[in-house]
Amino acid sequence: MSGMPSSKVSPLHIGAISVTCLIGAGLIGGIAHQKFGGGSAEASSPAEHPVAAAAFGDLTRLVTADFAVQPRAVTQVSRTLGRGETLSDLLIDMGASPAEAHRALQPIFDAEFIDPRRVRPGLTATLTLEGGESADIPAHLIAVNLRSENDSSFISTARTDGGFDATRLEARLTPAPLRVAGEVTTSLYEAALEQGAGDQQVVDFAKIFAYDVDFQRQIQPGDKFEIVYESMVDERGRPVRLGNVIFASLDGHALTRDFYFHVPSDDGVSDYFDSNGDSATKFLMKTPINGARLSSRFGSRRHPISGYTRMHKGTDFAAPTGTPVYAAGTGTVERASRWGTYGNYVRIRHANGYQTAYAHLSRYGAGIRSGSAVRQGDVIGYVGSTGGSTGPHLHYEVLIDGRQVDAMSLNFPTGRKLSESAEMMEEFLTHKAEVDAIRAGLGAPGITLVTAEDSAAETGVEGRT
Repeated sequence: MSGMPSSKVSPLHIGAISVTCLIGAGLIGGIAHQKFGGGSAEASSPAEHPVAAAAFGDLTRLVTADFAVQPRAVTQVSRTLGRGETLSDLLIDMGASPAEAHRALQPIFDAEFIDPRRVRPGLTATLTLEGGESADIPAHLIAVNLRSENDSSFISTARTDGGFDATRLEARLTPAPLRVAGEVTTSLYEAALEQGAGDQQVVDFAKIFAYDVDFQRQIQPGDKFEIVYESMVDERGRPVRLGNVIFASLDGHALTRDFYFHVPSDDGVSDYFDSNGDSATKFLMKTPINGARLSSRFGSRRHPISGYTRMHKGTDFAAPTGTPVYAAGTGTVERASRWGTYGNYVRIRHANGYQTAYAHLSRYGAGIRSGSAVRQGDVIGYVGSTGGSTGPHLHYEVLIDGRQVDAMSLNFPTGRKLSESAEMMEEFLTHKAEVDAIRAGLGAPGITLVTAEDSAAETGVEGRT
């Protein structure tokens, strides 16, 4: 009608209106057979009312067309994240709306599957879209799959309420240990990398021997090394994850020793043990930093700032700003604050009257504050040049009953000895034989495979009967 405002009515509304009008006009009233109380009202069939029959047919076609489930096209689009591009930009460029991109990514970020601030180029996104085959049917995002270069995969799927759920997809991985071995020419770090080791494996190797060897002064050309470490490969045989060093060997001028990664079943505490079952771990680390140069020893020296000769009550390690500094032993943080010429300073209380102190830090490690507990090897801070310092370095002190002593001259107590328990020693020797078999299979020369009983006989430890 003219003068009436126009409105858009959906097909569903048209169907409802048609049903109401037809019933009101009595045109389809005869379709139903109804009984009321004790009497009955027999209604004639639609065929007896041609107008009703025609209207009924039209209505049937209308309602059927409206309520039938119409299949919609489903498409998948894949693309790789480019440099300087955000994940939201990528999804929107692939066809998701800004709102859908946000709703799909947020559960992945909330679950901490991916840190949006550290996403690297090369990540592959696959979008599953429904609809979009015509302008009247816009495409809607129903799933997002994100796969990183190391084959970590996460999927975010749409719910019926418009939200999304995120799930981590675990690839089918197979263990495939790797072995690198060689001879030091300039530095062990360079030699290990040349043989195919990764940065983390070299760092782990250095930590294993940190109690016995100063890698800056005691490693020399001609020293030999071997590292065997865990690796997981996918269905295509590609390494996608590297794990623990399971064997480390150093045959050098300062030390010749092998260590095996092992978790004794009685306490479940993992450690590295030599062939005799002695732990690599000592009470305190002599050098709580990797890749540093010993720049000043404990003792009398001329102070670089004041010019006076006085006692230097610690050991200095020169290293670039930001180099991690580790807790030399397990204990409790007594102080983590700025302290005079020490600058940013951390002091840790250990057992048996021992303390360790770390000065001139650029910043503190996560969670490091007075009263916090730390384990040996935890990052407690980072090298800096705060306080009375002429350049970035770590000033490291060991105190016994409150008095500074020369850390480099101390012979710290060793860790666990598995030989004190026949059962634990037999368990270790069985594990050692398994690792040696892996080494032999990876080409390590000169390995004679023996049983745990044979090894126990050689070490004087009786096995169980």
